[in-house]
Amino acid sequence: MSDLSQTPEGPVTPTPAGRHHERAPQPPEVMTSGRGREIKTLLVANRGEIALRVFRTAEALGIRTVAIHTAIDADAPHVREADVAVEVPGYLDVDAVVAAAVEAGADAVHPGYGFLSERSVFARALEAAGITLVGPSADVMDAMGRKDAAREIAVAAGVPVIPAYDIDADPTTFAYPVLVKAAAGGGGKGMRVVRSADGFAEGRAAAAREGLNSFGDDTLLVEKYVESGRHIEVQVMGDSHGNVRHLFERDCSTQRRHQKVLEEAPAPTISADQRAAITASAVALAANVGYTNAGTVEFLLDNATGEFYFLEMNTRLQVEHPVTEEVVRIRGERTDLVALQLAVAAGQPLDFAQTDVTLEGHAIEARVYAEDSFGGFLPQAGRATHVAWGHWIDASAAHVRIDHALHSGQEVSTYFDPMLGKVITWGPDRESARAALLDALDGTAILGLTTNTGFLRTLAATDEFRDARIDTAWLDRNQVPEPDRATARTLAAALTLRDAGDSPFHGDGWRIGGERAPVRVHLDEWVEVPRDVTTQLAARQSFRGLTKVHHRDEHAIGFARRHEVEIVHRGQRHVFNFADPFADTAAAVGDGTLTAPMPGTVLAVKVAVGDTVAAEETLGMMEAMKMELSLKAPFAGTVTEVGASVGDLVPLGALLFTVTPIQESADA
Repeated sequence: MSDLSQTPEGPVTPTPAGRHHERAPQPPEVMTSGRGREIKTLLVANRGEIALRVFRTAEALGIRTVAIHTAIDADAPHVREADVAVEVPGYLDVDAVVAAAVEAGADAVHPGYGFLSERSVFARALEAAGITLVGPSADVMDAMGRKDAAREIAVAAGVPVIPAYDIDADPTTFAYPVLVKAAAGGGGKGMRVVRSADGFAEGRAAAAREGLNSFGDDTLLVEKYVESGRHIEVQVMGDSHGNVRHLFERDCSTQRRHQKVLEEAPAPTISADQRAAITASAVALAANVGYTNAGTVEFLLDNATGEFYFLEMNTRLQVEHPVTEEVVRIRGERTDLVALQLAVAAGQPLDFAQTDVTLEGHAIEARVYAEDSFGGFLPQAGRATHVAWGHWIDASAAHVRIDHALHSGQEVSTYFDPMLGKVITWGPDRESARAALLDALDGTAILGLTTNTGFLRTLAATDEFRDARIDTAWLDRNQVPEPDRATARTLAAALTLRDAGDSPFHGDGWRIGGERAPVRVHLDEWVEVPRDVTTQLAARQSFRGLTKVHHRDEHAIGFARRHEVEIVHRGQRHVFNFADPFADTAAAVGDGTLTAPMPGTVLAVKVAVGDTVAAEETLGMMEAMKMELSLKAPFAGTVTEVGASVGDLVPLGALLFTVTPIQESADA
């Protein structure tokens, strides 16, 4: 298991204004090729866990590492881990990132994923500066970065593509449902399912708007929508000597609104014949376009027919690459995709045959996000007061890997993608990997802000995921039940009662002049707590009428502050207030006050004070992390407060609108 939280070893040499710092360099093991390219210094044009992931391999190879960061990211984990750090105005600023690479003396740049990773203009700018991109050429990015162009290349390579329609054809001639999607970009942005001709215009407009906002391009495709399909993607690697290999496939079917949630390798439901056909198609496509470095060819497998179709190619390393690393063996050895990327970028040929690539065991990855999965999947922000990843879990015959960049005390903002880290487990078979994932998520506790960890744990425990019955639209059709609050409340009560007598909770020590240390509990025996915990605690009466907890082998971690307890149980964060018999969470409803459900930007204000509104009428809109949210009147009434204007950056909980019922307004 890798813990990427360690600070760099060796002395740090400060420079003026804190703009640039450098660790004392060590002699590098130079990566070279027959063509004379050398990688002695590597800049990672990214942040967070992927930057740390790339640094880990680079450092193991003796390559000097360079981080870039913005002003608000100056103390981020990836900055502390690198040998050198250079400040840039923004991660998307091509000129600034290239200039940072030149300044730091970088021979190569690894783009990670997101940001500039699939921008051909960035690839060309690096080439002009004489710096190697750890990725494909700019021409290949142009060819494969657009879904419409990639589709034509797939057809030329003999790869099956999904049936499509002309975007400007008469929509009444389409066989519905269809998927309208942006031709540029990826990541599930700019996609709308349309189920009838009547809804086509609206779906087309929404997809075009999101495509323009996300990628600066509103070009669209219209394709057959597969109601029940599995998302299968193939990891390919090509070198500059004409060799292309596949490293088998991943299944990313567990996704919500085209955003991946759980990923696994190998795909659990495909046959040997399907695997052979899909991987061969991926290699043929990559070879046809002259692909170099790591890439992913994505397919949709129709459950109804067994046919598969090309979707798109991602010309970069994928978020879910760890599951491939965990299961793929090359000549019996574990795989490091970043090491392969660096070797290819240095001009080295792939030195293994396709027959040298084998599979061992099963791996599953869960993406941990700062979001409230049981509150509309709204992004969250704030200070992570305590972070405990699932390293301490001891899963027999399996292991846990954590790729993350979140530590206790760290601020999580809405400026960047909400992914905080990834929990990856490997086992000799799928069920052992799944059991290890449940244990690892049980042991992951993030206090101070809400994450999707409880959602992931509940989802992975479902019969549908256990039996690999989840298709790409399952999460859009089904609601994952919220984790049990009763046990969490009992554990929170036991934590509050620590000072009143025996408790199953045990702290990790106490501190002077700081916050209380976190407390972890294991319920291996029956535990007694007051039947009416709220009343008893509020009155500080003697504890009578005890009842037993009907749960065993539960564990949680939390803080108690007076009567308020913040606790994480099975990954889900809860806040209980035992001093107020009516308080369960901090939420208040029914008073007509609309507050910001997430930090973000106000996009629209559609009403003014004094306006009369109907129930469910849209009062305004806000956006955070590319998610739009409509703010609607809870009932018919009069607008009595408007707390923000268009363009305002508002924090979580900021008052935006107040609606007073019509009768109450008249009485006033």
